[in-house]
Amino acid sequence: MKRQIISFAAMCALTVTLHAQTAYLSEIAINNRHIEKNAARQVEVSFEADLSQLDIKRQHSLQLVPVIVSADRSQEAALPPIIINGKVRDRVQNREAALDKTELNPEAAATIRRKNGSTQTYDYRASVPFKQWMIGGELEIRGYATGCAQCDEGNETNYTGEILPPMTPAYARPFMEPKEETVKRRAETKVARLQFRQDSHTIDPKYKGNRNELDSIRRSLNIVNDNNDLDITGIYVTGYASPEGTFPYNMQLSERRAKAFARYLEKDLKNIPAELYHVAWKGEDWVELRKQVEKFPNLLKQDEVLDIIDHCGDDKDACEEQIKALIPPEIYQRVLNEMYPAIRRNEYRIEYNVRHFDLKEGKQMIKTRPDLMSVSEMQRVADSYGKGTPQYTDCLLTAARTYPDNVTAVNNAALALIEAGRAQEAVNMLEKAPRDGALLNMLGTAYAETGQTERAMETFRRAADAGYAPAADNAALLQKYTEYMAE
Repeated sequence: MKRQIISFAAMCALTVTLHAQTAYLSEIAINNRHIEKNAARQVEVSFEADLSQLDIKRQHSLQLVPVIVSADRSQEAALPPIIINGKVRDRVQNREAALDKTELNPEAAATIRRKNGSTQTYDYRASVPFKQWMIGGELEIRGYATGCAQCDEGNETNYTGEILPPMTPAYARPFMEPKEETVKRRAETKVARLQFRQDSHTIDPKYKGNRNELDSIRRSLNIVNDNNDLDITGIYVTGYASPEGTFPYNMQLSERRAKAFARYLEKDLKNIPAELYHVAWKGEDWVELRKQVEKFPNLLKQDEVLDIIDHCGDDKDACEEQIKALIPPEIYQRVLNEMYPAIRRNEYRIEYNVRHFDLKEGKQMIKTRPDLMSVSEMQRVADSYGKGTPQYTDCLLTAARTYPDNVTAVNNAALALIEAGRAQEAVNMLEKAPRDGALLNMLGTAYAETGQTERAMETFRRAADAGYAPAADNAALLQKYTEYMAE
């Protein structure tokens, strides 16, 4: 038996020298190819190998190896091969297996004896663990032909096409059309910290730093009043007092000082009609007192002072007495001298209407005074540059910075950033935005774009809970994508 095999091998070796290398893959058809990732995170590969046109030499063996190759061809995974033998080669292999008492081609999905001239197919099925690099890759069929004595007869590759197409979830993140402002109402709130002599409500420009403060107030009012684009509709003055003295007295004192401030403005700024002034007074401002105390962490017994303020009921005079009673007395002296002065103030709010700007004016105004433009005016300027241009994004970012609480402005600016490939900037902006359902949804898509899958899912759910219905669909898309990419 052994002499016969050796003689046959010698004959094969002689035959190889008489023929060039052989190509077989062109004679094999790969039909019904199907590749998918299953729930067990395995990539299942199936196809029909039609061998009907294959004319394999009797002494040849052909190994077909399906190989998944990454899109950049840096990684690959081979699946179990199919072994196709010619008549003589198949007989030799079987004899060798019988003599050695070994399994024939144990690594192979199948070992097939080709019957040339006959219809013959094989349904291939195999799987390998999924890896993310397989996304967008391709399936190759590599052929390795050998003759007797394992002589190399040629290698070939058949490209069957791409597999596992990349999944790019189309999240709902709509653009919002800005609403037109029929009347563009604006307001600026300022603080006037004028110094008064004890128990006095007379404004003395020469007293302490009053001259500089009054000059600053005059400038702020004139900037508005001298702007032809603006029309002042009201100046609202509100007076506040600090807690020393009785509560009723301080209420009256804040009234007198607020009225005195308004009269001074009327006299000083004669071009602003008197009927535009509106005066109110609040008396002792304990809310502001708490803020001032928090600014002095080195204040002795600061926590006790804050606790008195937080639990102060209607009797404000009793609360001040509690602060006075703290030991040592220097505590109250510091509060009186360092924190009370900031509470004694008049606030004034200037309300005005702004005229509308055409596109040409808007292109200039957005660079200098975007606060005088409406969101819709800034959107028109952005649109004039073309969606997706750097100028388009910059205009919308200006709108969002100018009106950080405007849902439409923030939504559209974040959308422009995401579409420009600047999703992390969108995250940074949206994390500080109002907790509106639409903005939470946009934040979820920005998280998804930056690979923060868990945060994206949580944020989509919060948006859905806030009543923004498209967020639930986005959550479902993200879940599907997560499962698709999971290894």
